[in-house]
Amino acid sequence: MEKLSRKTIETNKEQPVKIIQFGEGNFMRGFVDWQIQEMNKQQLFKGNVAVVQPIDQGLGDMLKEQDYLYTVILEGLLNKEIINTSEVISVIDTVINPYKEWANYLALAENDTIEFIVSNTTEAGIQYNPADQLSDHPQQSYPGKLTALLYRRFELGKKGFTIIPCELIDRNGEKLKEIVLTYAQDWKLGDAFTDWLENENIFCCSLVDRIVPGYPRDSAAELNKKHSYEDNLMVKAEPFMLWVIEGPQSLKDTLPLEKAGLNVIVTDDMTPYRERKVHLLNGPHTAMVPLALLADIETVEEVMKDQDFRYFVDHLFADELIPMLSLPEDELTAYAEQIKERFLNPFVHHQLTSIALNSVSKYKARLLPVLLDYQKNRNELPPYMTAALAALILTYRGEKIAPQDDAAIVTRFEKAWQTPESVVETVLSDDVLWGQDLTTVPGLSTQVQHYITQLETIGSRNLIQQLNKGEKVYA
Repeated sequence: MEKLSRKTIETNKEQPVKIIQFGEGNFMRGFVDWQIQEMNKQQLFKGNVAVVQPIDQGLGDMLKEQDYLYTVILEGLLNKEIINTSEVISVIDTVINPYKEWANYLALAENDTIEFIVSNTTEAGIQYNPADQLSDHPQQSYPGKLTALLYRRFELGKKGFTIIPCELIDRNGEKLKEIVLTYAQDWKLGDAFTDWLENENIFCCSLVDRIVPGYPRDSAAELNKKHSYEDNLMVKAEPFMLWVIEGPQSLKDTLPLEKAGLNVIVTDDMTPYRERKVHLLNGPHTAMVPLALLADIETVEEVMKDQDFRYFVDHLFADELIPMLSLPEDELTAYAEQIKERFLNPFVHHQLTSIALNSVSKYKARLLPVLLDYQKNRNELPPYMTAALAALILTYRGEKIAPQDDAAIVTRFEKAWQTPESVVETVLSDDVLWGQDLTTVPGLSTQVQHYITQLETIGSRNLIQQLNKGEKVYA
């Protein structure tokens, strides 16, 4: 079978490079590059991508072997329809490894057709490295490399860029800009460069949402046969996608993603959308995991097909999460229905044990703020979120389920469980875990202790059934 190349697939490469992309991993190829392809197909953008490897060991050579082509396979439910499509993505013009091609990397600053910079260098990528210097070829950090490129662009007297990071950290654009300005100061690049950074460049915060499982190892041979070519870089992704970009409305014209029919929102404040995703998508994941694992359920899809747990999920959304968020209720409800459809995706097989990683920090970010708002506004505790907290503490005992977390966090729970009669007080009062003393929340310690007792005596499923019936399972 022939390998995927521009000989086997007819593509249009004769388009100018308009985007520099830091990161060539599965997510960027299955999210950003796929969207650029959609714009190009409709003749709305007519631009390609120059990819920069953020680390020395990357996929550049593999992409080059396939003439920078690869396949995106969309599988899942969307608007109650099963989607199963394959599409060759042809928007990558080149991949540059700055560790071996520093001159080619800096030469990107000379290209007048480039307007945008996008990135996904993992959450750890947007970090300040005090060891980085302008004279390094290259700098180790992504912000260091970016500063060097921007400085070269400034020296050439050219216009700036619109910079849209996709890293999964809050206010990613602001954080990136802050580090770039720090390098500009540390490297003594001058006030004129700082002014150019501030006035000629736009750093956008953004929020991305698409599950991209990546290379379909288990079905690769079957897919290659179906496609009639060998593709070592094919990427699986769910059909659903969302990109919220906090930036000027002019982006709708210069980067016409929305015009291409894509689920992209350009807004002057992404905060409500971040809260929506964190609390309505990630929150239910975090709530279901300990309770479902204790009931011997293994995947998200199984949770959604289980009568007791589906009722739990539905009412977690409707009764506890949505009423506490600031966006219009109909918009939140529609988003919740999309999420439930994604949870039912028969192609993903999302293991609860994989979601269980770092459950304490996830609960703190995704559910705790809502629980506290609920208690403050209604003067009572939300039963499902409180039961999930109890189940989390119980699973961190490590008897039935091995906790997956930082060793220091696991050790804190191990020590707390050495005295079972005071474990709830010990855990909830630990501000290292929660950033505050939760024993001050009225009734929380008593209720969590009662739920733990119920989980140990009648089990998770029976507790959920009682809560679903609206029974006051209070101490």
